[in-house]
Amino acid sequence: MNTITISATTARRLAVARQHLSGPTPVADSNTIMDVVRELGCLQLDPTSAVARSHLLVLWSRFGSYDTALLDQLLWDERKLFEYWAHAASIVLTEDYPIHQFRMKRYPPEKDTAWSQRVRQWIADNERLRRHILSRLRRNGPLLARELRSDGVDASNWISSGWTSERNVARMLDFLWAQGKIMVAGRIGGQKAWDLSERCLPEWTPRDKLSARDVTWRATLRSLRALGVATRKQIADHFTRGRYPEFAGVFSELIQTNQAVPVQIRDDGSTWTGEWFIHQADVPLLEQLARGEWQPRTTLLSPFDNLICDRARTEQLWNFRFRLEIYTPKHKREHGYYVLPILHGERLIGRVDPKMDRKRGKLTIHAVHAEPDAPRSQQTARAIRDAVDDLATFLGAREIEFTSRVPDAWARALRGNVASF
Repeated sequence: MNTITISATTARRLAVARQHLSGPTPVADSNTIMDVVRELGCLQLDPTSAVARSHLLVLWSRFGSYDTALLDQLLWDERKLFEYWAHAASIVLTEDYPIHQFRMKRYPPEKDTAWSQRVRQWIADNERLRRHILSRLRRNGPLLARELRSDGVDASNWISSGWTSERNVARMLDFLWAQGKIMVAGRIGGQKAWDLSERCLPEWTPRDKLSARDVTWRATLRSLRALGVATRKQIADHFTRGRYPEFAGVFSELIQTNQAVPVQIRDDGSTWTGEWFIHQADVPLLEQLARGEWQPRTTLLSPFDNLICDRARTEQLWNFRFRLEIYTPKHKREHGYYVLPILHGERLIGRVDPKMDRKRGKLTIHAVHAEPDAPRSQQTARAIRDAVDDLATFLGAREIEFTSRVPDAWARALRGNVASF
């Protein structure tokens, strides 16, 4: 297929549309949540709860205020989802088990790096601890990490410069999880309850033993469809980042069979550098977007949202430099502790710095930052305020407070009618 020329606006709209962040907001139920997770590929997990857990925010950005019990049902009752490593620790689909099993069977990684050698040796040196944990889980699981103490079991300490140093049980649990021997069976007060994988996976779990090529093929298609438009590097850095063992050959075949379609992106008369691709199945959607058939939304995004989790891609596609500042000293932060980018249509136009006080039922907006080229209209400001109001409803906030750091052009709409719920 010949190269298709599109505008930068159309490229961004395709990326947003494929991420389910445009069009009518769907009603959240088990089926629609599964549809979204299936097309995203995964929901990244992160322990930070300054606002809400990241995976919950990712779904909120797509559904608005929804019942989080629906996700728990899919995870812990129906087992259609489980926790594993995608591009980071994530919620993934049980139907994708063969893709993830490829990593499980080869962990520690086959690459002979200093890290893989160290992990392999440490696991071998601590065989008694490994057997102890598996035996305890077999007899008594599911169990929390603190219930799996290694009393009486000799172990060589895991040494690191970080929080994992000498946390031998926690490290062994991590490695057994990576190998697919154990899984998160549930959560108690946010803590993982571990059990044997054989007791966590439903009977219908697909068990296809895929070759390296088959795994790469499936993951590459999933990544390209989720991104909408992407370069080769962006595809390989998405979904199962770093786990595309035969990427070059597979992607060449996708081009030859017209499944990966080259596109040229034009922006203000210039052509973007690099080779960009879309999936053949998205050509009709691309044509609709090029005709202006587009229903934008305004929402806030988790710092780990699938749309922006690749920081280099976010900067390249949206000219939006985004960095998490949790570990930056407060006086050196540019935008805030846990900042949520503002998606307005196909553009990233600013950032909101919120904090949820659950005891007081108060959502404080410490700052709202506008990008230099962000529209300053009251209509835009009201759309942002509506997104903040919906976030407050989702979090169960009874009050919203905006502090003084708000763009002047947006101030009246953002602060006007400050809500008490």
